[in-house]
Amino acid sequence: MTYCLAIQLDEGLVFCSDSRTNAGADRVSTYSKMHRFAVQGNRSLILLTAGNLATSQAVVSQIQRDLQENAEFNIFDAKYVSDIADYIGQLNVAEQEKHRRPGGPDAEGFNASASFILGGQVKGQPSELYLIYPEGNHITASEQHPYLQIGETKYGKPILDRIIQPNTSPEIAMRCGLLSIDSTMRSNATVGPPLECLFYRNDSLDGFQHYIKLEENHPYLTRIRQTWDESIRSAFQQLPSLTEVFEAD
Repeated sequence: MTYCLAIQLDEGLVFCSDSRTNAGADRVSTYSKMHRFAVQGNRSLILLTAGNLATSQAVVSQIQRDLQENAEFNIFDAKYVSDIADYIGQLNVAEQEKHRRPGGPDAEGFNASASFILGGQVKGQPSELYLIYPEGNHITASEQHPYLQIGETKYGKPILDRIIQPNTSPEIAMRCGLLSIDSTMRSNATVGPPLECLFYRNDSLDGFQHYIKLEENHPYLTRIRQTWDESIRSAFQQLPSLTEVFEAD
């Protein structure tokens, strides 16, 4: 399992992902879930992946192959990000079909499904963000909850619901994304570092200047984790006491 998220802000898009693919008793494997594609001054695209690693790798490889061979449709020629989302959905479904067994994708404990988050901008169009399901269809982020998640989503959702708004600053959104992943790591061993975080500013079309990668022992990651833990404990101690409830009864 993995955990990836993307946030749609007034100023641009924030992407965060972990890198763990396996966490067994005697082996921990990592693989980047953040893939970046750009044509300077024309388009910047970011793809996050979760689910079956073989499926997601095959989809990314096909995207790269179509670019190299200048296929009739490729992500550097598409007019809209939504068209690229359709294309990735089709690749995802086709790859899963190769491995589908009688009785469905979960037969004999095998599941080849994968999910993707695609975001970015094509020149002349607004920034866009899509969650692409294993079935190939996709959705966008809502105004009320301007973020999308894939993978192990439940542990990191509460902080996003409390903090993220469309007018949230990019720096705060990136911090929130990192803490969302850190909270997930605390509760689920299948999510782990290195953590990657990227901010794409609307209309910049400048590649990916605002990108960081944090290993498990990175000083910043250690500092925000400790500060967050201390702040939560302090805030908990300041909550209204139950004594007044007991006395009222």
